[in-house]
Amino acid sequence: QMHLVESGGGLAPAGGSLRLSCVDSGRTFSNYNMGWFRQAPGKEREFVATINWSGGTTYYADSVKGRFTISRDNAKNTLYLQMNDLKPDDTAIYYCAAERRIGMVVLTTTPSNFGSWGQGTQVTVAS
Repeated sequence: QMHLVESGGGLAPAGGSLRLSCVDSGRTFSNYNMGWFRQAPGKEREFVATINWSGGTTYYADSVKGRFTISRDNAKNTLYLQMNDLKPDDTAIYYCAAERRIGMVVLTTTPSNFGSWGQGTQVTVAS
């Protein structure tokens, strides 16, 4: 069972940076592909980025490509999202999530394929 806790959100100016962290208190973090999603007020939850279990493969939504970087440290059971050149449209609650199945070769961007979720951390970008 995974227990994911996000941190690092807050208020940032447009063009600024934030780094989100997601820590798993369980013992199986390194087995799972992980992802970041976000949900803005009145909108559906959307995919942001995903990374495979080893950290060797990543995939990004077009809206964040070139600005956000997903990474992980399996020794620390921690997932990261470095967000640079933030825009007001990035304002949302950000969630980390683990895929339902371990060792998947192909990355997925579909929320229903993720079985464990954190509580979310608010990111607000001022214009």
